Order: sequence, then C-alpha cells, then structure tokens
Amino acid sequence: MSDRPAPLADPHLLFDPAAGRRDIVILGSTGSIGTQAIDLALRNPDRFRVTALSAAGGRVELLAEQARQLRVTTVAVAREDVVPALKEALSARYGTSEPLPEILAGPDAAAELAASECHTVLNGITGSIGLAPTLAALRAGRTLALANKESLIVGGPLVKALARPGQIIPVDSEHAALFQALAAGTRADVRKLVVTASGGPFRGRTRAELAGVTVEDALAHPTWAMGPVITVNSATLVNKGLEVIEAHLLYDIPFDRIEVVVHPQSYVHSMVEFTDGSTLAQATPPDMRGPIAIGLGWPQRIPDAAPAFDWTKASAWEFFPLDTEAFPAVGLARHVGTLGGTAPAVFNAANEECVEAFLAGRLPFTAIMDTVSAVVDEHGVPRSGTSLTVQDVLEAEAWARSRAREMAARAAVEASA
Repeated sequence: MSDRPAPLADPHLLFDPAAGRRDIVILGSTGSIGTQAIDLALRNPDRFRVTALSAAGGRVELLAEQARQLRVTTVAVAREDVVPALKEALSARYGTSEPLPEILAGPDAAAELAASECHTVLNGITGSIGLAPTLAALRAGRTLALANKESLIVGGPLVKALARPGQIIPVDSEHAALFQALAAGTRADVRKLVVTASGGPFRGRTRAELAGVTVEDALAHPTWAMGPVITVNSATLVNKGLEVIEAHLLYDIPFDRIEVVVHPQSYVHSMVEFTDGSTLAQATPPDMRGPIAIGLGWPQRIPDAAPAFDWTKASAWEFFPLDTEAFPAVGLARHVGTLGGTAPAVFNAANEECVEAFLAGRLPFTAIMDTVSAVVDEHGVPRSGTSLTVQDVLEAEAWARSRAREMAARAAVEASA
C-alpha cells in the first residue's frame, strides 16, 4: 500500500496542526452534530473559538441563541425567507450597544461561510447539499472536520482531487474510530478495516419478517437518538453501506478488505486488523462528542469530551455476522462504490427519496432497497473519470430522485392492490 497516494484521512499526516486556540466554523449548527459541537466549544473556550454558524433556517430561535452564546461574527441560513425572523431573534438577545452578527442567506451561504477565515470547518450538514461547502472549505485550505458523509459519497472524485493529505478528519463515530486505530501502525501494516453496525431495531429478523414493519418500528433505534432519515438508514443498514464507501475513499483501502460486523451494544465503533494478526478496537459509550472532539482537536485530545466506561461494572459485548439477505444495502453500496463516478450519488439520492416515501406511509419498508436497487440498475454505467463535474453529480441526483419517486409510486400502488 505504500506506493499508493496518501489517503484523505491519515492520523500520521496532519494538516496544519496548529497549537493554541482554534477558530472554528460550524455548518449545521442547529442539528445534532452542531449542538454537541457547540457544547464542546463552550466547555473548552481556551481551545476553541466559534466564529461563524450556518443552519438551514428552520430553528431561528435556537440559531440566534447559539450566536449570542458564542458571540459569532457571522450567521448563515439557507432559507432567505427566514432572515426577518432571524434578525428579530438576534435583536432580542443582543444588547442595544452590541453589533449584530452579519447574516448570509441563500443556497450558497454555507459554502461562502466554509471558505471564510478560520482554522477548521465542521461540516455537520445532513444530505448531499453538504457537497458544495465541503469543496469550498477544501479549496480555501481549511482543515475539514467531516460529519457530512454524503458529500464524500456523492462527490468522492471531486473531493479527492481537492483535498491535501491530512486535510480531512472524519467525525462519524465509525470513521473517527478507524482514524484513531490506524495511528497504531503504518499503511503497509493494515490488513482489514472492520466497520461495526448496531444492527438497528430489526437485528435478527428475516426479510419476510421485515415486510410489515411500520414507521414507528423503524424509528425505534435501540442505541442512538438521531433524525428520522438517519434512523431509517440505520434500520435498512444503508448507513453502513455509505460508511463502507466512505472508508474506502478516506483510507484508500480496497472494498474487499472492508468488512461489516454487527455489534448491538455500539461500544466498539470500528476496528483495524493488522497484518500480524492484531486487531485494535476503538471503544467508548455511545456519545458523538468524542468523535467531534477528535475532528476539532486532533492531534490533541480534549479532556472529558465524552463519558468513559465504568470498568467496575460487568458488561457483555457481542458480535454477529451481517445477514446480507435481509439487509442487502451493504452489498449494493459496495457495488456502486466499485462502479464509482456518479453511481454513489444515484444510490444516495434514490435512497433519500425512498426513505421519504416510507416515512410518509407511501412505501413498504422492504421496498426501500428494492427500489433503490432498481434505480441503480437502470442508471447503468456511471459518468466517471477525470471529467466528472459537480454538474454531473447534480444531474445524476436529479434523475435518480425522479426515477425513485416514479418507481416508489408504482410500488405503493402494487402493494395496495
């Protein structure tokens, strides 16, 4: 492996490991990752100063309160229609003598913020709309703490063309675990990456038993509290499929050396198997503040960023092989990852549309992956190579969304017949 290009994320190749307090821009500040990152920053003012925040615009009161707490200089929202409400909320929280932060608004606001002056950009946006801010941060030379897996999935070749070695530090719990475990050896020492999966709420069920599950069933995740789309992706194991593609892109490990294993307790977040037979596992109680701290502070560790285990209490940790028949998402993800180009974008976009249809009660649970697979098959050979552009990705996504909606509507009719 030593003769291949350096991977996007490598604990041995630090991109601008500045000491002292770091200026941070948080994208997606009102979401789960963003709110936990702000908690971490507020508890460590000697290490982090948050200079700017971005959000979609659906929670302007929370965004305004975050801006007040952090005294940021700039706030960005994707929805221009919420600017008056945001100004009012900010005015209510700031003193009459205090200047209000600058407000950026519109679909390009987050990307503009990602290119602003700072040390690290935390991309906690959900969905493929995070691609443009990811590319903007990389172009501007910022360290990118990446929680937006979709931008790497749909724009892998574009991201790889821009990122310098060590410029990306992953924030997903699984990839932060791999990142830390990889620090124990060289690239030539790595035999296999092992990505753990909780198994979601339907672990142990057969495909036949999954046919009648409800939205409420799918949203009852046994370990993590997440948004509805991510929670359904965990139930179908699409999230693990995306993480396999992401691991391949981040660490430059071939797909046949990336394995998924089911670990219901979610204590071990992932593992690296080395050529001497040793396996290093990174383990913590389920809490995203640990991975966020790695993303913002590496190579330094942030004391008490997240809870630790109480080793005075007995516990049992289990591991099971993945049932690929009941959960075909990982295999399909390997297929589109191997195809490359626009294929992962098609996979991701079709899945988002199918999950939306399922949450709305228009599509059975098992039809999610059936429909995604049909869209991927119809897409055929993807647009790829050095000629791939952002426009290619956007067009592939638009086509996939349209076809997924059409196929989902037909599947819903057939299911009700």
